[in-house]
This record gives sequence, structure tokens and C-alpha cells, in this order.
Amino acid sequence: MSERKSDQDLARADKLRRLIEAGVDPFPRRAPRTHAVSEVVASLSGAAPEDLEARRLRVTVNGRILSVRLMGKAVFFHISDGCSKLQVYLRAEAVGPEAFERFRLFDIGDIVSVSGEVFRTRTGELTVLASGLGLLAKCLHPLPEKWHGLQDVELRYRRRHLDLIMNPEAVRVFRLRSAIVAHIRRFFDERGYLEVETPMMHAVPGGALARPFVTHHNALDLDLYLRIAPELYLKRLVVGGLEKVYEINRNFRNEGIDAEHNPEFTMLEFYEAYADHEDMMALTEVLLVGLSRSLLGRDELAYGGETISLRPPFRRLKFRQAMAEGSGLPPAAVDDRAEVVKRGEAIAPEKRPLTYGKALDVLFDKLVKPGLVQPTFILNPPREVSPLAKAAEDNPNEAARFELMIAGMEIANAFSELTDPQEQRRRFEEQVRERQKGDDESHPIDLDYIQALEYGLPPTGGEGIGIDRLTMLLAGRTTIREVILFPLLRPKE
Repeated sequence: MSERKSDQDLARADKLRRLIEAGVDPFPRRAPRTHAVSEVVASLSGAAPEDLEARRLRVTVNGRILSVRLMGKAVFFHISDGCSKLQVYLRAEAVGPEAFERFRLFDIGDIVSVSGEVFRTRTGELTVLASGLGLLAKCLHPLPEKWHGLQDVELRYRRRHLDLIMNPEAVRVFRLRSAIVAHIRRFFDERGYLEVETPMMHAVPGGALARPFVTHHNALDLDLYLRIAPELYLKRLVVGGLEKVYEINRNFRNEGIDAEHNPEFTMLEFYEAYADHEDMMALTEVLLVGLSRSLLGRDELAYGGETISLRPPFRRLKFRQAMAEGSGLPPAAVDDRAEVVKRGEAIAPEKRPLTYGKALDVLFDKLVKPGLVQPTFILNPPREVSPLAKAAEDNPNEAARFELMIAGMEIANAFSELTDPQEQRRRFEEQVRERQKGDDESHPIDLDYIQALEYGLPPTGGEGIGIDRLTMLLAGRTTIREVILFPLLRPKE
């Protein structure tokens, strides 16, 4: 059912009708321009009035009307291209009485083309003295109020197009996100990594402990799973001889929504033959400090009331020590399965029954993670919760793995990859047994991946970095919905 039209909607629809009757095409096919609004503002922001008068620069710019001031036979209005704002001075004697009167049929929100000469007003504002004006798209609904409509968080997420029109800060965040991805691509391309694409529909879900979304392929009469992680396919490529690969990928996990989680999210995953998780740690420090210095011009971030330093080296902390500091669980008690499960169920009774691995996750997430504000590599968690990682050299019960925590969030996760096919099969079989105990995030064994390992996976370091959370960190946003253009929302009734 369509929304009821307001009086303003009806008035705009009437203006559209009158424009068409006057022979104006309100939605033309082409819109040539000489400059973008932001180009004019950037190139002339420092120009003195006398310099502009001497240059007599004529431009044709396109943009959306954001404000209008009527002054008898003259009008001042601002247009924006989403990056910058530029004032336009419209006079009846310059554009003709017919065109000037037609402007009364234009509204805030309309997209227009303006031709004219650039000058500065007496107040010093950069302005285009219009000699030509055209309509490029009629806006049929009023824009939100500047200081009221945009405070509606639900509206901002549900109608992101309005958020971007009215909120320059939102535009900045998503331009920053794009710059982060571009920087990451350059970083790995320069180091000889090959960007690849792997399947988004899997016959067997794998590469992470998560609940998948299920779909069905009609022609093959086959249930498939939306990708929860690309890991097992990327390691197949390393088996095949592609020694350095990376993918910026979309993953889907059928789980809850909160400040750090969206069911559809973006990950960077990369793998390097003849490397290990120690090499991945060094690479991660270089990547993150380079991102901050390149895109923000500094290596300190303000986030959630804290100042976070990305200057390497990052702190390194063993998982057992982190648990002792954050939860009060002595290092030796991490191996006490009954005690860990008991404590986990006390903290999260809604998740009963908990397996040992899930109970460890609960204790870490609830008690330890919030206190890890400065960049910290959490090293060597129990091997049981790391089925795709090699055992640590100094303790076979621990994994050669790290998780990078910043601002209480997991930003990265890396392994010295398990390369022994027989051991990998045994680990997968352990997962199946856990599923039978009620762990619904374990999955069937991926026998095709086991077979790939049997052809030989060299010693390999692999890592995943969450693009959404990384953007949250660099943009200073404390909820993931602020950095995803279209986060998942419950349908509006």
C-alpha cells in the first residue's frame, strides 16, 4: 500500500504538471556540465574577488537545491553535488522574466543545471551569477527537516538516500570506506598478492563456526548455503600454486544483529604460502598504521571517548593471560571444561546448553573483550576452538593463531594454517560430534577440501579482517549500521 500523500507532495505534483504543460522536460536524458560543484569550490576557494572578476570564468554546474532565499526580482539558492555546496544568484534581468517566473515551480530537493559566471558576493561567498537555468529532476517529496528529520535513526538507515542528501558526515563516512578498500587493494597488489573471487554459494558451509543461510538451486534440486567465509576455497588456490591471494568478499551469517554484527558483511581474507601467523601479525601492523596515516593523516584515533594509538608494535597477550585479567579465570582453569561451561552458562543462561568452545567464547566476549581498547594481539587460544589452525609449537593444546582486538572489537583473526589432511579430517570429525551435543554451528565434513589438502598445502599464513569494523574504527562510529549503506532492517509494517 502506498503512503498517503501530504499537502506538500500534492503541491509538488501540481508543479510537475505545470512544468510539463509549459513544455519543460522535468527528467531530461542528458545534462552536460563543465565542472562539478566540488571542483569549482576546491579550485576557487582561495581566489580573491578581483581575480575572479579578471578571469570571468563561466561554468555549467549541476546539483541539488538545498536552500532558497527569495528577494523580489532576485533569488539566492544553494546547490550541492553531495560533496560541496555552491551559492547561485538568479536575477530576472539576467535569465529573462519567463525563466525567472518558472523558478517558482522549482523546490528544495530538485536537481538543476546552472550556467553562469563565478564571482564573490559582498559577504565573500563564492557564487555563480546565473545566465541559464534548467531542471534535471523534479523532487516530488519534501526533504527532511535539517535538525529534526535526520535525528530519526531508523529513517537514516531505512532511507539512506535521504541521509546522504541531508547529512554531509554520512557522505564522508562512506567515502572513507571506499578509500579504505582502495588502499587495501593497493597494499596487497604492491606486495604481489593476486585478487581472486570465490563462490558465494557453497554445497558445504565451512571456513568459520557460524549458522548459514540456506537456499535451493532448482535445476540441480540442490540445497546450497550462502558463504559464511571464503577460507577453504582460498586455501585450495594456494594448493594450486597461487602463493599469495586475497579476496574482499561478502559473507552471510544467519545470526543476531547488534552494534558489531550485521547478517551480511564484508571481509578481507588473504593467504600467503611459506608464511605463518607471526608474519601475518607484522603485515597487519603495517597495513593498519598505513591506513590511518594515509587516510587520516595520523596514527591516533578518537573512538568511544578513548584515544587509540595504532603505532606498532601492538601489545601481544596470551589467551590464558587475557582470560585471567578479564574474567578472573586462572590460566590453568581454562582447561577445566566443567568450570568453563558452568561460568559461561551463568553469564549467558539463554544459550544453554553450552559446549566448552562456546562457553569460552561467551566468557571472552562478555568479560575480556570490552577491556581490550588499545590494539592487542590475543595469542594461542585453545586448539579446540581453532579447528583450522596448526597447534602452537610450545603447546599442542593451543593454536598457532591470533585475534586482533581494538576498542573492544575483534578486528582480525589469523592462523598458521593446518596443512595435515589427516589431522584436518580428525578436527572436522570432532566438530560433527560437537554438533550432536547441541552445537548447531558445526557443519558436515567438507571432503573435497580434505582431498585438496592431500595434494599438499605448503606452510601458509592466513588472515581475515572485518572491513565494516575497520571502517567503524577509522570513522569513529560505534555501530556497524553507520558504516553499511543498507543494513538489514525489519520490514516496515
